Amino acid sequence: MTAVQTTPATSPLSAPDAHIAAFLFLEARLADEARYSEWEQLWAADALYWVPIHPEDDPKTNLSYVYDNRHRIKSRVAQLNTGNRHSQTPPSVMRRLLSNMEVLADDDDTVTVGSNFALFEYRYTQRIWAGRVIHTVRRTADGLELVSKTVHLVGAGGPVETMAFLI
Repeated sequence: MTAVQTTPATSPLSAPDAHIAAFLFLEARLADEARYSEWEQLWAADALYWVPIHPEDDPKTNLSYVYDNRHRIKSRVAQLNTGNRHSQTPPSVMRRLLSNMEVLADDDDTVTVGSNFALFEYRYTQRIWAGRVIHTVRRTADGLELVSKTVHLVGAGGPVETMAFLI
């Protein structure tokens, strides 16, 4: 009889500290509550907000659902603040959950956190958006700022209804 080899269990990743987790919960809450100007203030000057169609895509050569630099984030927020978006009349009511937060990288001034999320959206009918979100947060003398947010949707690559809100 041959002995069965088992792969050793990988070490669990650590959870983010309370300040980082609270910052990520704040980002989610501001988006859910349509507090767009406050949400925008969380972002760093060199920010990147990306929702790829496929995780392995290069956003410079492949189409993305969202690929916003800091200037485009500001423009997106200005559009949302007008209230003149047909695709959001009436506006969606949203609540999202972040869970399974794990620190993927941490150095002197930045921490990258991976989380699972579920977003419940109601506009005429309820929809559930789910996936994995990767946040990179920078520690500064003035506090925390969001450097990047990448959202990998479970349903990416398939038919996706309009995302005229902050995912």
